[in-house]
Amino acid sequence: MSGFSQEKWDYPKTQKQDVTDDYFGVQVADPYRWLEDDNADEVKAWVEAENAVTDAYLEKIPFRAALNKHLTEMWNFPKYGTPSRKGDRYFFQKNDGLQNQYVLYTHIGLDGEPEVLLDPNTLSGDGTVALAGTSLSNDGKYLAYQIARAGSDWNEIFVMDVATKEQLPDHIEWVKFSGASWLGDGFFYSAYDKPKEGTALSGKNQFHKVYFHKLGTSQTEDVLVYENKNQPDWNFSMYADDEETYLFLSISESTYGNMLYVKEANNPKAEFIPISENFDNEFSADVVNGKIILYTDYKAPKNRLLSIDIKQPAEEYWTELIPESEYVLQGVIPIGGKLVAQYLRDAHSVTMVFDADGTFLHEVALPTIGTVGGFSGRNDSPEAFYAFTSYTYPTTIFKYNVETNVSEVFRKLDFNFTPENYTTEQVFFASKDGTQVPMFITYKKGMKLDGKNPLLLYGYGGFNISMTPGFSISNVPFIEQGGIYVVVNLRGGGEYGKEWHEAGTKMRKQNVFDDFIAAAEWLIANKYTNSDKLAILGGSNGGLLVGACMTQRPELFKVAIPQVGVLDMLRYQHFTIGRAWAVDYGTSEDSPEMFEYLKGYSPLHNVKEGVAYPATLVTTADHDDRVVPAHSFKFISELQAKDAGKNPVLVRIESNAGHGAGKPTAKIIEEVTDRWAFIMYNLGMTPKF
Repeated sequence: MSGFSQEKWDYPKTQKQDVTDDYFGVQVADPYRWLEDDNADEVKAWVEAENAVTDAYLEKIPFRAALNKHLTEMWNFPKYGTPSRKGDRYFFQKNDGLQNQYVLYTHIGLDGEPEVLLDPNTLSGDGTVALAGTSLSNDGKYLAYQIARAGSDWNEIFVMDVATKEQLPDHIEWVKFSGASWLGDGFFYSAYDKPKEGTALSGKNQFHKVYFHKLGTSQTEDVLVYENKNQPDWNFSMYADDEETYLFLSISESTYGNMLYVKEANNPKAEFIPISENFDNEFSADVVNGKIILYTDYKAPKNRLLSIDIKQPAEEYWTELIPESEYVLQGVIPIGGKLVAQYLRDAHSVTMVFDADGTFLHEVALPTIGTVGGFSGRNDSPEAFYAFTSYTYPTTIFKYNVETNVSEVFRKLDFNFTPENYTTEQVFFASKDGTQVPMFITYKKGMKLDGKNPLLLYGYGGFNISMTPGFSISNVPFIEQGGIYVVVNLRGGGEYGKEWHEAGTKMRKQNVFDDFIAAAEWLIANKYTNSDKLAILGGSNGGLLVGACMTQRPELFKVAIPQVGVLDMLRYQHFTIGRAWAVDYGTSEDSPEMFEYLKGYSPLHNVKEGVAYPATLVTTADHDDRVVPAHSFKFISELQAKDAGKNPVLVRIESNAGHGAGKPTAKIIEEVTDRWAFIMYNLGMTPKF
C-alpha cells in the first residue's frame, strides 16, 4: 500500500468560476476555464502549489533516490543514430551517455575519423535547446538545421557550411510543421506569421505559408511561394526531389489525407498539375531515375506503390509497381537501383526488396520479431543502414547490401542488460465486439503467473500510428524488479491499415477504450495480474486513452498515468494545432450527435462525485504547445475536487519542457524516476536497486 491517505495532506484549493457553454441547447459548465490562460499569475501560482504537493509526496517514497541513481547509471552508455550519406560524407548522431542532447557528427568515407559538426548542448546552459531537424543541400555543401526551445513546436532555422563549420548569417523564425527542402541555392520552408504577444504557446495556428529562402539573405527577403487566404486551417509543404527534377506541393487539413500537386522544378513557366485534389487519401511522392513514384492508400487500405508520368498524370495512366498485399506497406525507399519496402505484419516489421519495376527479389532477414527503423541509403549505391529493435533486443544498427542481401552489425549498444533473462510473447484477445486485438507481453523468464504480478499496460490507439516492438532503457527497472510490461495494439492505430485506423475514430472511438479495457480483463483472467497490481500509461492521444478508461472503469486499475493528454474533448480544437485532430475525434461543433458522443467519453466531463479513482499522476509541461497543459490542469482539478478514495491524485508539471520531443536527458531521467517511483510504490512493490 502507498502509506499515504488523502486525509493526511491537502490539495491546493482550486477556484471555480461560473462559466457555461451552450452546445446545441445543452448547457455545459466549465468552472476551471481560467486555467487555460498559461500567462496568468494566478495560474502560475496554482502550478507552484500543485507541484509542491506532488514533490512532497514523491520525496517520501523510500526508494526514489536509489531508483534515480540506478537509472542514471544505466543511461550512461554511448548511443548512436543511423548514419546517412551525402556525397563522400557520412552523418550520424551520437550521445556519449548523459549528454542532454545528441550531437551531430560527420566524417569522410565510412572509416574516416568522426568530427563534431553541431553540438546542441552548447546552445543552452540547461540542455533545453534541441536539434529538431536537419537538411543537407543536394551538393552536400550546406546544412540547414532547425532548433526548438524548451520543447516547443516552434522552430528556428540556421545554416552552416559543412566543410568549414562556419555558421552563416541565415536565421529564420516562426517555422512550424515544416522541414527545409533544398532547391539550388536555397530552400523551401513553411511558417506562420509571428503570433501576438502572449499567444505563442496556446493561440490557434492559422494561415500557414510556404516561403523560399535564398542563401545569404534575410528572412524579410524570403519569397512567399504559396498561401491560401480562404483556408486558414490548411497546412502546406513544398519540396523538391534530390535530383531537383520536380517540385511537389502537399496540402493537408488534418493528421490524415492530403492533396498533392507536381510541376517541373526548373521550368519557370510550369504550372502545378494535380495528382490528388481531396483529403480522402494519403499521397507521398519521390523521384527515381527521373520517374515519379507515389506511395498511397488510394484504392488500397494497406497501401501500394505507383509510378506516374507527369505528361500523362491522369489515373488511367498510372502504373502499379508494388500492389497492395496482406501486410501493411509502411513506406518504400529507393536504394542501389532497388526498392526497399517496409511492411507491418501483426504489428512487427517485415522488409522486402523489389527491382525498380516492382519485381520481388528477396526478404531481408531480421534477428527476431521487432521493428526496423531509420533505413537510409542512396539510389546510386547498394550500401544501406538500418536500425533494429525489440522489447528485449536493444537497438542495433546494421549495414546492409541491397545487392547481396547481407546484413552485418555496424554498431551495437554496450551496456548492462542481459536480454536472455527476459522474454516477449505476442497474444491475441477478443475485444468487447469480438475483434481480435494483438498485444506484446514482456517479463522476466521463469515468472509465475499466479495473478499477483505488478503489470504496466501501455497503449495509444489513434492517428494511424502503430505501436511496434522497441527497446527502452526506461522500462528496464520495472521488468527487472518483477514487473510485466504490456503494449496493446489498439484500433485507431495503423497496425492493420486504413480500416483498422478508422475503426477507432469519431463515433467509433469507444472501440479504442473497449480494446484497452478488454486487454486488462484478459490479463487478469489469464493470471498475469489483478486489479490491485495493474497500472495504465499513455501519452498525448494515449493520455486521452488513460483518462477515458480510468473514468469508465475506475475499479479495474490501481494506478493511472495520463501523460500530456487530450482530456477536454469539447474544447481541444480551440488551441494551437488541435483542429487538425478532428479527422480522428470529430468536434463538439459538428453536430448534436458528435457533441453528445464526445461528452460521453471526455475524461474531464466524466469525473463523478463520490467515486474512488486509481492512484493518478497526471503529467504535463509548461511549454507543451501541441496538447496545451490546460487539459491536464482542468482534469486534475476535477479529480481532486470529486475523488472519494484514498489514493493520491496528483499532477506533475515540468518547466521549460514541451510535448516530449527534444527533452534533455536530465529531465527525462527525472521524469522516468518519478513515474516509476509512483507506479511501483502504489502497486506495493519494494524494489531493490
